This record gives sequence, C-alpha cells and structure tokens, in this order.
Amino acid sequence: MKPAAFEYLSPTSLTAAVEALTNTDGGATKVLAGGQSLMPQLNFRLAHPTRIVDINGIAALSEISEADGLLTIGALVRQRTAERSDVVRRACPLLAEAVRLIGYPAIRNRGTIGGSLAHADPGAELPAVAVCLDAEIVVEGPAGERVIPAAEFFTGPFSTRLADDEILTAVRVRSAASGTGAAYEELSRKHVGFAMAGVAAVVRLDGDTVAEARVAVSGVGTTPVRANRAEAALAGQAPVEKAIADAAAAALEGISPTSDLHASAAYRRHVAGVLIRRALTSATTHARENR
Repeated sequence: MKPAAFEYLSPTSLTAAVEALTNTDGGATKVLAGGQSLMPQLNFRLAHPTRIVDINGIAALSEISEADGLLTIGALVRQRTAERSDVVRRACPLLAEAVRLIGYPAIRNRGTIGGSLAHADPGAELPAVAVCLDAEIVVEGPAGERVIPAAEFFTGPFSTRLADDEILTAVRVRSAASGTGAAYEELSRKHVGFAMAGVAAVVRLDGDTVAEARVAVSGVGTTPVRANRAEAALAGQAPVEKAIADAAAAALEGISPTSDLHASAAYRRHVAGVLIRRALTSATTHARENR
C-alpha cells in the first residue's frame, strides 16, 4: 500500500518546525525524523496525517555534546552514530551497548535517538535506557522549552507526555562516573526480532561494595518498569552471585507482565528474572574494569 495524500513541510529551524505543528487548521500532523516507525504506518495507512513535518533539515538536532558532567544527545542523532561515538561510549556506555541491539545496521543508519524515545514502544531498548538513567527529555513547543524526567515521559504503549505541537529536541544524561559499569540484555525469538523482555542495568562500585545500582525492564508493562526493589536490595552489598540473585528475585515482586501472542505472562516474568541477573553480573564486571 501507499500513503494517503499529505502536505509535506521541511523547516530548517526549530521555530519554523514548531509553527508548522501549531498552525494545522485542525488537521493531524506527524513529525518525520528517521522514519523507521512512521513510514510503515503511513504505507499501511495506520496513520493518516494531513501534514508531515520533516525535521531532518534542523542541523542543531544532530549534535552530541558533553559539558559539566552532562551528556546531551540531539534528537536527530542517528542510532548508528551514537553506537560508534567515542563520547557516548565513554559518557554513557549503557546507551552505546543498548543501541547496537536495535534492528540491523541499515536501520540504525536512519533511525534516530529521539525518534525511538518519542515512539515509546514499551518493548524497545532506548525507553528502558532513559528510565534507568533518570534521563531528561527536552522538548520544544509554542511556550518554549520544557524538560520532562524520563520516569514521567512515558505514559503508556506508544504514548508520551509530548504534546501534539511539541518536538522532542534532545535527551540528557549524567556522564558515567569512575567505577561505573553498564549492560543491556534482551531475549527475542529471532535475531533483531521484538524482545520478549529487556533489561538495562548500571552498577557503580565503591571498593568491593555496590554504591549504586539502577535497573529498568522493558517488555513487561505498558511502559519501562524501574526495578526499585532490586536496586535497594543490591545497594551496600558485595556484588556476589547470591546478592545479584536476591536482587533479581526482589525485582520480580514488582513485575506483573501480561500474556500475548509472543509469550505467556509466566514465561515473560521468568525471562525478566534471568535477564536481570545477567545484566547486573555484566554491569558489575564492567564496573570493576572501569575503576
């Protein structure tokens, strides 16, 4: 199938893009970034916008910068660019590791960091990474810029706090400190298939104990789930196998997935527990290497 007719606009400034989203005469408008989610929806006529606002001409949205311990990644940064960026690998190893699991290189060459976050697939990698890292989602609208904590940004499957007349412009995360390790683990039925569950984990060591642990799980709820119980169980402990297993068990107390055509709730819950153990173990190994 082919898309229904629509008006195409390609602004070269953020101000013009916001104006294009605001002055719609009542019609539906969609933002085009990498197009990896939007184009299939258009072709199958699952989306019927009367206007497409292509933001690829806004150069400022493709920048990666780090200042004062804060990493800022523009919404138009390609996933492949983030994957290969030395700055991202050093300052946010969790993102660098997770992004390589997205589709094929050809997809990552077009797909964007901001697009994945705005799409808000509850089984996707980057929303879980954002929640795990307490990222800040920066958006621009008619009233100017506002910053939304990742924990509040995702409101349901493919749903966010992004208003119809706003554009996601960047994501900000704290740069990783010394002694910090990160890992992302997921399980799908086939290579690059939809994950039944995924786990983002960050461990920061102080000597031989865990000073801080962060865990977020994808694919087990309508939004990424922060595993606060696992984090509390592991904090202050030596990251030995039993402590990690106990943390994973604690995490499962707060996870209640549902069954679907891909997996039963019980199986998905079991997979989440296994992945939490793997991710925490791997993150701990990386933390020891980074001291």
